[in-house]
Amino acid sequence: MNLHEYQSKQLFSEYGIPVPQGHMVQDADSAVAAARDLGGEMWVVKAQAHTGGRGKAGGVTLARSLEEVQSAAQEMLGMRLVTRQTGPAGLPVNRLLVEQGSDIQRELYLGALLDRERSRITFMASAAGGMNIEEVAAQTPEKIITTAIDPAAGLQPWQGRHLGFSLGLTGDQLKAFSRILAALYRLYLEKDVSLIEINPLIVTGEGSLMALDAKINIDDSALYRHPDLQALRDLSQEDEREAAAAEHDLNYISLDGNIGCMVNGAGLAMATMDLVKLEGGEPANFLDVGGGTTAQRVTEAFKLILSDSKVRVVLVNIFGGIVRCDLIAEGIITAARALGMKVPVVVRLQGTNAQLGLAMLEESGLDFITAEDFTEAARQAVTAAAQGGRA
Repeated sequence: MNLHEYQSKQLFSEYGIPVPQGHMVQDADSAVAAARDLGGEMWVVKAQAHTGGRGKAGGVTLARSLEEVQSAAQEMLGMRLVTRQTGPAGLPVNRLLVEQGSDIQRELYLGALLDRERSRITFMASAAGGMNIEEVAAQTPEKIITTAIDPAAGLQPWQGRHLGFSLGLTGDQLKAFSRILAALYRLYLEKDVSLIEINPLIVTGEGSLMALDAKINIDDSALYRHPDLQALRDLSQEDEREAAAAEHDLNYISLDGNIGCMVNGAGLAMATMDLVKLEGGEPANFLDVGGGTTAQRVTEAFKLILSDSKVRVVLVNIFGGIVRCDLIAEGIITAARALGMKVPVVVRLQGTNAQLGLAMLEESGLDFITAEDFTEAARQAVTAAAQGGRA
């Protein structure tokens, strides 16, 4: 689960990480009131959306008067922010963060994630902070310095000094950096974070350090331990179908193709999408209905798939290990009748009671395309999609 910048900065403040003073607002008048309350002669108006690169897409504006604050707020609120990370559809902007302007002397980068190859939480730092950190990573990776934390020993003082010296920090700045690093490490562990970034971490004109931006992603699997964080979820920033799938314990990810896929097991789902591609088709989604699939869950899965207007055919690929194929067939038949299915449905069943399930589909009186062979099922789906599919 992703947090907005203003939410991440609230957590930063709780952990003693310095951030600019600011207020979250949801209308232009409140933005002006926030700027007036903050005082000063310069403010930054920032669109709150779950994407990076907001500055390049018109989502960050420097305002030098209250009139400019109001104008920026009116322009941003209600827009769909399109960046390289969002795709062409963009993300809605319903909230803004109004902050005091900062005197920026230097921009640094600091982040942490789990390095699965080394099984270590790893901190990354770079003196080349700012909006183009992705280009730095791609073109000059030597400018990014890393240090991995031994879980038995925890973050060590020498690691803070190592990263700080690599950023050109000395004296009080180095001490402040080490405190920020220690706070980020505690936050990472205590809140079950999967990714945390400060880009940029600035050195102000006075020589102090401040988190000018903040990005935190929380491990979805650990949210049950953090109801306070779960309450911060902004569903407007998520794909509607993916959010609906989570309510029914379905793993769903929207894609750009026209062949809807319903599979049990993530590995089989990925293999199914690969085979569809190999046969010349394009999957419309990743959908893992899980091992303990029920007829109700199958119905909900079909609803999700068919809510995508691009879908021209549905490919069901089930291996009956934990689940019985006859129960899956029952769910498919129930869903087809309840939903008035208007697209071809290709079904491949293998495993427990597969023959019984296929017989049920054949005797249902509904127009299913059945297959026992994996490759043949994918080929049938690609052919049906090419012929037009949806009635």
